[in-house]
Amino acid sequence: MFTSLEAALKHFFGYDRFRAGQKQIIQDAIADRDLLIIMPTGGGKSLCFQLPALLKSGLTIVVSPLIALMQDQVDALQDNGIGATFLNSTLTSEQERSRQQEILEGKIKLLYIAPERLLNSKFSGFLAEIFHSVGISAIAIDEAHCVSEWGHDFRPEYRQLKQLRRQYPQIPILALTATATKRVQQDIIQQLELRQPNIHLASFNRPNIYYEVKTKEKNSYYQLLKEVRQQSGSGIVYCLSRRRVDEIAFKLNNDGIDAVPYHAGMSDRDRTENQTRFLRDDVRIIVATIAFGMGINKPDVRFVFHYDIPRSLESFYQESGRAGRDGEIAKSILFFSSGDIKKIDYLIEQKPDPDEQRIAHQQLNQVIDYAEGADCRRTIILRYFGERFRGNCGKCDNCLNPKPIEDWTIEAQKFLSCVVRCQERFGMTHIIDVLRGSRRQKIEKHGHHLVSTYGIGRDKSAAEWKMLGRSLLHQGLLGETNDGYRVLRLNKRSWEILRKQRSVEIAVSNQHKSRANAVHNPHKAEAEVLYEKLKVLRKQIADLQSVPPYVIFADSSLKLMAQLQPKNTKEFANISGVNSYKLQQYGEKFLSVIQDFVRSQELPKPLPNKSQMQTLQLHLQGLTVTEIAQERGLAISTICTHLSELLEMNQPVALNKLVAPDIQKIILEAIAQQGDKSLKSLKEALGESYTYNEIKLVVGWWRSQQQDNTN
Repeated sequence: MFTSLEAALKHFFGYDRFRAGQKQIIQDAIADRDLLIIMPTGGGKSLCFQLPALLKSGLTIVVSPLIALMQDQVDALQDNGIGATFLNSTLTSEQERSRQQEILEGKIKLLYIAPERLLNSKFSGFLAEIFHSVGISAIAIDEAHCVSEWGHDFRPEYRQLKQLRRQYPQIPILALTATATKRVQQDIIQQLELRQPNIHLASFNRPNIYYEVKTKEKNSYYQLLKEVRQQSGSGIVYCLSRRRVDEIAFKLNNDGIDAVPYHAGMSDRDRTENQTRFLRDDVRIIVATIAFGMGINKPDVRFVFHYDIPRSLESFYQESGRAGRDGEIAKSILFFSSGDIKKIDYLIEQKPDPDEQRIAHQQLNQVIDYAEGADCRRTIILRYFGERFRGNCGKCDNCLNPKPIEDWTIEAQKFLSCVVRCQERFGMTHIIDVLRGSRRQKIEKHGHHLVSTYGIGRDKSAAEWKMLGRSLLHQGLLGETNDGYRVLRLNKRSWEILRKQRSVEIAVSNQHKSRANAVHNPHKAEAEVLYEKLKVLRKQIADLQSVPPYVIFADSSLKLMAQLQPKNTKEFANISGVNSYKLQQYGEKFLSVIQDFVRSQELPKPLPNKSQMQTLQLHLQGLTVTEIAQERGLAISTICTHLSELLEMNQPVALNKLVAPDIQKIILEAIAQQGDKSLKSLKEALGESYTYNEIKLVVGWWRSQQQDNTN
């Protein structure tokens, strides 16, 4: 009928030429080959199964997880005069029967359907009828990354699609996705039982998108509003929760910007209506949850803003890729806040499977690496998908406003040498601990306090070493496992650095210099203090019942109690992890501690100053006195003075971790005889076996006890 594929393309879709890679894929599809097609959003994946469907006899079944995506693509096909339809839960029984009749009459070439319905036992009879009457030319599985637990949007029902291969082995399968790492690609092939598939992997680079990361300001909504007002055209704003989606959409409307919400908590009707309004430019902004896939193929989205941090770099790439599908200039901005990280950490901890938790934490850490990285954003994204990008892209904030470039070859050699000394079996945090001479138990357990690289990196902060480690990964100068553990491994380029055959230059960001420069947050510190008190109560109850503390309440529940500080049993019952039984058993005890703490904060008494509180926060994170001093760039004696003063103020300083109990006992006996007024007198009485710092810390505790007795 057509003289060429180009003629068919023009006839059905109006295009004069194929995009890169499309023609070869279509030729393979017409030849009934199994295919795995990885092509970025906006690259023209849909055409790769739509055109072959029109050129082959029979029906092509398109598996799609998103109702919105089905409707969008069917509308577009029907608008081109192509026989396409979908079957999903939005249809009435009469509409469904009518569409099934059209299929059996051969009027439909493309049927879009969700995996749940396709695999339903009731539908299998109709599927067999299609196969025997009009024939099935191919099964196209869109969003194929959903088949893999390593993908960013794993859906268990996708795992069952292999049943189709077994029921209809002669029908070719086309698996399509915009994002898939090498591991996910192999998982797709295995799970769908693809037979010697041709793999078509397009570049993941979206050269028309400008990438930027902005630190969330205190009033983040007005920061977002300002950015939205500076943009032209349509945009998408992604948020972490449904509540946040509704809140941002409401505020934007109040500020004169037409916006609608879009999330899984809405009815199908409302979601469809909002999608249609957005597609038709009746509204300018659609606000959506990052956890809910939005199958909107609007080509002229000019910007995508992530108001909250996404859960994986794969999700971020796919979501930001909804901007500029038409190839025109578009913008992606991620608003980054450490507070958002804690929210997602909490959600991850709710997963029942430890392996799922581990994978999710790795995926989140990769997003943090992107957000905090000083290297080219495009380089970081493409490396994640196994694609190298060299040079300055000129279309991201890091390239347009480059950080100072410094030669860190010697530091890189130290870092890589430490990875080797630790036998390439550990992640970045452990390597940095060894370099900085940490005395944590894990290091001594593995004997890493004896390796030659132990302590050779004390001159750099942990943040600076992390900055180097990330840059080595981003530049492909170091590798890591992708199994959730993030174990560092040397590659060919790593050994070139160690052999002095390659130098290392990194972009140095001032924000990574030290955690001591972080903004002081009194409420955060207050919550950490209360959290420690709640842990003490939990331990007491657990010991009485001879059970592990987590049986009473999970850490996540205690953290929520400390943050929200419930005032009564009703508010306490709303805490995640509190059921009616635990409310009855423990509610009054925990509420009593919380209320006592809140009252104590209101009493006029000495409070830690900013510097003392920074020391306390690092102490609560488990750092030693030496590590705190290194982090803050202060003398060890100064840190001990802080801790002594904090002890005197009844702050949660773990004295037993700082001074051995037997030493405490002897110092306390000396204080009882000499008094606590003169450290010098105490030192002379105790002798050389006891340091000023030990005496100072015990004196702080002694004074707190004297105050308690007085009160």
